Amino acid sequence: MRHTKTQRSFSFALAASALGFIAAPQAWANEAAERLTERLDPLETYEAEFDQQILGSGGERLQQVQGEMWLSRPGMLRWEVDAPYSQTVVSNGEEVYLFDPDLEQVTVQGLDNRVTYTPALLLSGSAGELTDSFDVFYEQEEGDDIFTLIPVSPDTLFEELSMTFNGETLTELWMTDSTGQRTAIRFSAISQNTPIDDERFRFDIPDGVDVIREQAP
Repeated sequence: MRHTKTQRSFSFALAASALGFIAAPQAWANEAAERLTERLDPLETYEAEFDQQILGSGGERLQQVQGEMWLSRPGMLRWEVDAPYSQTVVSNGEEVYLFDPDLEQVTVQGLDNRVTYTPALLLSGSAGELTDSFDVFYEQEEGDDIFTLIPVSPDTLFEELSMTFNGETLTELWMTDSTGQRTAIRFSAISQNTPIDDERFRFDIPDGVDVIREQAP
């Protein structure tokens, strides 16, 4: 099954909803960034199953997929979406590979340009880099801690990204783009800070596929 360009771009994107935040005092924003850093700094590895939904600007469901992810900081990620929308994103810490078997295509990009593929890779970097690149806002809802990130630079795939933590565990990621399309990802069977073999983050390009190498801007 072939995907539209928009569907391919957001197959791995992590979802967001417009939470209606207004400008906050700088001291409050700094406190939110510190709270997020406290959650992310101890995170060394993360493994989970996920359910992902892509929603149109009117709230209609455009796509729903399931898959698994493995993350090891710094910089390594494997993100696999199950059939019928099978796709794989792999970062080995230096390059990111996006494999679309339906298109028989692999796109390779430097890690610095990683957000083009999936904001999940934001989690693989340092917390300091994350809070330097985004304005961070914080609220509590039904016992969960919710962090909303607004990009400082306009050259990003999304306009808002939110992370939901239950205690110390990341349970949801939300994203919205400039058209109002939203992607929601909910994690289950979560394991944090357990060893993951580095081979999980190796990607061998299959024979016979087109390879596109994109240069960072």
